[in-house]
Amino acid sequence: MKIGELAKRTGCDVETIRYYEKSGLLEEPPRSAAGYREYKDGHQERLQFIRHCRSLQIGLADIRLLLELKSNPAAGCDGVNDLLDHHIERIKGQMESLRLLQEQLLALRHQCATPQSIQECAIMQNLSEAAGDQDCVCHPTP
Repeated sequence: MKIGELAKRTGCDVETIRYYEKSGLLEEPPRSAAGYREYKDGHQERLQFIRHCRSLQIGLADIRLLLELKSNPAAGCDGVNDLLDHHIERIKGQMESLRLLQEQLLALRHQCATPQSIQECAIMQNLSEAAGDQDCVCHPTP
């Protein structure tokens, strides 16, 4: 199949497929006599694996490692478990950062309960004061 067909089957952008080839995640396919890339079912399978990993926010370096592990099916899966455990810890950290960000934004949002002019908006005043190195409600000093 040609690259357009592979893109259609996998829901992946053509440029992304080319990027995965250049980065070595997806093996470059043989070319036809006319110079077109001729993808096989194995390319589709691997691309779907990559896309599934990306949907889980797994980075390209970790996907590369998973693909290496996948190429040795008889080996133990400790490496896979370690990789996922590390990814889970990273996600926990991101969630905590997002929770803190939400609290900061809520504190800022509570500064303006009723619509007012921009000049009198407590949110805008707070943002402007913080830009001038003054204390703000969203980043309280300990």
